[in-house]
Amino acid sequence: MKQKVVAVVGPTGVGKTSLSIEIAKKFNGEIISGDSMQIYQGMDIGTAKITEEEQQGINHYMLDIISPEQTFSVADFQHMVRNHIDEISSRDKLPIIAGGTGLYIQASLFNYQFTDNKRDESFQKKLEEEAEQKGAYALHQRLKEVDPEQAEKIHPNNVRRVIRSLEVFERTGKSMAANHEKQSLTSEYEPILVGLEMDRQLLYQQINDRVDQMMENGLLEEVTGLYKQGLSNNQAMQAIGYKEFIPYLKGEETLERAIELLKRNSRRYAKRQYTWFKNKMDVHWYTITPNDKNINFSTILKDLAGMIDNK
Repeated sequence: MKQKVVAVVGPTGVGKTSLSIEIAKKFNGEIISGDSMQIYQGMDIGTAKITEEEQQGINHYMLDIISPEQTFSVADFQHMVRNHIDEISSRDKLPIIAGGTGLYIQASLFNYQFTDNKRDESFQKKLEEEAEQKGAYALHQRLKEVDPEQAEKIHPNNVRRVIRSLEVFERTGKSMAANHEKQSLTSEYEPILVGLEMDRQLLYQQINDRVDQMMENGLLEEVTGLYKQGLSNNQAMQAIGYKEFIPYLKGEETLERAIELLKRNSRRYAKRQYTWFKNKMDVHWYTITPNDKNINFSTILKDLAGMIDNK
């Protein structure tokens, strides 16, 4: 029999973390973060990383595993998550992925193949030199011409990801999205995907409120500390919650504008997450409201009991 894995998915700010805790408590589970940015140490507030108190004694994995100076690929993520799934299940506990980042979760649960994606070092070096000579923006514009959808997702300063996307296009002649479409949706597991959704305006208000709370909790200080370490161009600092403050710290933008952009980018990201999970994965969706989460969660737990027993 294949190992059952529960994944809690949906847009940012909808309540995935709280639900994953309730599932773990009821079904003797342990939680793997499906978020591509919570892997970084010292990036806690901007990634909405679960606190030790919020974990309620439940073991959590894929948190604080590398420093912000390091890079981490989807293939790296896939490998580590699968190891955690195997280890958790070996102790007769239920692996639960709380996410997060659509591609990373899909790659971890399904048979995404990365073996053919070997780097072309000469092409990579050529683009690095082009970025130095013409600037990061020019390289980003080049990506925009061949793969506008991918360019929209990547900040121009994230030269590493821009180069990687151009390399994929150079090698395959297809966009990153088209290459993802080719991937198999077979799985060595039995995934049970639970999705949370919320009225758009209610969700956006929650996101705006959460950004305000992040600021009160010290988000600016967190970003400033990373900026002073010289990490402004690193992969980690291109995340939503961090990149918006770089122009402010450089004296190019007001703090009010940075906060406004963070709220806007968070709302847009929530919309992209929702679209990804709706289009790419077979998810059991539940509409929840901020004031009735406990009622909503009890319904989900009851349904999950049937799904886990019957699969």
